[in-house]
Amino acid sequence: MDPAEPELPTDAQGPRPPPSALSEPEAQGHSAGGDSGTMSRDTEVDMKEVELSELEPEKQPMAAGAEKNGLVKAKAAGGAELAAGAKFTGLSKEELLAAAGGRGWARARAALLLLFWLGWLGMLAGAVAIIVRAPRCRPLPAQAWWHRGPLYRVGDASAFLGGAGRLADLRERLDYLSTLKVKGLVLGPIHKNQKDDLTGTDLQLIDPTLGFREDFDSLLQAAKKKSIHVILDLTPNYRGQNSWFLPEQRNATATKVKEALSFWLQAGVDGFQVRDVENLMDASSFLAEWENITKSSSKDRLLIAGTNSSDLQQLLSLLESTQDVLLTSSYLLSPSPTGEHMKFLVTQYLNGTAGRWCSWSVSVQARGAWRGWMQEAGLDSQGLSLLQVSQAGLLTSFVPAQLLRLYQLLLFTLPGTPVFSYGDEIGLQAVTLPGQPAEAPVMPWDKSSLPDTSRSMGVNMTVKGQNEDPFSLLSLFRRLSDQRGKERSLLHGDFHIVSSPPGLLSYVRHWDQNERFLVVLNFGDVGLSATLGASALPASASLPAQASLLLSTQPGREEGVSLELGALSLGPHEGLLLRFPYEA
Repeated sequence: MDPAEPELPTDAQGPRPPPSALSEPEAQGHSAGGDSGTMSRDTEVDMKEVELSELEPEKQPMAAGAEKNGLVKAKAAGGAELAAGAKFTGLSKEELLAAAGGRGWARARAALLLLFWLGWLGMLAGAVAIIVRAPRCRPLPAQAWWHRGPLYRVGDASAFLGGAGRLADLRERLDYLSTLKVKGLVLGPIHKNQKDDLTGTDLQLIDPTLGFREDFDSLLQAAKKKSIHVILDLTPNYRGQNSWFLPEQRNATATKVKEALSFWLQAGVDGFQVRDVENLMDASSFLAEWENITKSSSKDRLLIAGTNSSDLQQLLSLLESTQDVLLTSSYLLSPSPTGEHMKFLVTQYLNGTAGRWCSWSVSVQARGAWRGWMQEAGLDSQGLSLLQVSQAGLLTSFVPAQLLRLYQLLLFTLPGTPVFSYGDEIGLQAVTLPGQPAEAPVMPWDKSSLPDTSRSMGVNMTVKGQNEDPFSLLSLFRRLSDQRGKERSLLHGDFHIVSSPPGLLSYVRHWDQNERFLVVLNFGDVGLSATLGASALPASASLPAQASLLLSTQPGREEGVSLELGALSLGPHEGLLLRFPYEA
């Protein structure tokens, strides 16, 4: 017994009577004593409570009446049983830092960091492997402006304007040329030319009947704003019998041409055209010299040489001393074109001019070929000047009406620049009466612009009428020009002939991983069924089983449908333009 604790009397340690045996005061006293005993037992339990209270500021109560942060109570009533209401509010900053600095956590962090960097390096290696193994894109070739769209020749500005007009009025028709996606306007000749008189010919002076220098400058600036480049025809004696005057005047004529080139380059023209170059002695040397002058101010200037020749060797000899001269000729002109003959002409020309940019045209603006055609037609060809040739050299003069659409598709999809004369887009026809000189056909903008001799022409032959017809020749021209301008395969893609039955010309245009195009042309008068062979094609130009129809030259076909290339049917004079995706 604790000495400090007082000893109780003996009688106080004996048993107590039950509460009922006590008197009321005793009972009250006993009750008070019982309560004291109960309080003693509670006090004994309370003495076993453990109170942990941290004195740091962060562990103090957050609000009045709230329990202290960090308070843990454990009750050991007859055993070490924890109170059900015990709370734990986390570790202090020092405890967290101490735990994080432990050896186990340090190892875990190092392992996670290692896994992160290994994963990152793995993804990097995978990306590099994909890039290395992916097929490389071919570098794009250099593209001049004349590569990106057709050239449009206006030999007679007055006739193009509807029969009455001058250079200043050409500005009103530039919007129309923009709808055709024309990149170059080949204008003229418009210089002063005294027929067969070299002294009376001034290549630097505009013919007063057409306008003045101010009119030309205004046209030039307006065209540049619409991204249309102006090419000036400087063929000297365009009103006379010989485009280059007499042979003994060759040097004097060449001097005038050189001076005119420099003069008009300073005025801001984008290029020049000279025609009938086969009649110019030592033409190849002159063309090389004129090309150097043309390119001296900028490589973005163009020189066009026109010739009557259709002989491939003569054409190549004209180009042998030049680098970037565009040559127009009657090479594709054929009195009775067939698929086999066109295939031969195209492949022969492309092989002979390998590495050079080509141009394609059918309408002839050279005196000799036009004179031969007129003689075959029984028309008067005597006294025919180059001006009259350029005025009447339309596509319809050499191509049957049923093949006009086919030729448009051909010229727009061959590798090179297509060249057209005004009116080719609507099928304009030259009206030449027997015994009468050739005259420039008037461009029929609408019914009111038709001359009296052409009043019988239907409204569907006017520009306005064809504008409103989605199946017109003009609509087809616009679609083809637009398609060529936005597809790399058609702009500068590779060209491969596809094996096809007689009567058909088929070829593929493709560039790298871009969409590919298949062209199938039926020059015959009867429908044909074709099984196209891809055995001679390189792997990069292989044909699929099916291709989607982009357009047909004949109305009635549903566009966008897939056609079986193993069983392709074409109507008479029909051409198809099909597309299919690149497959690795």
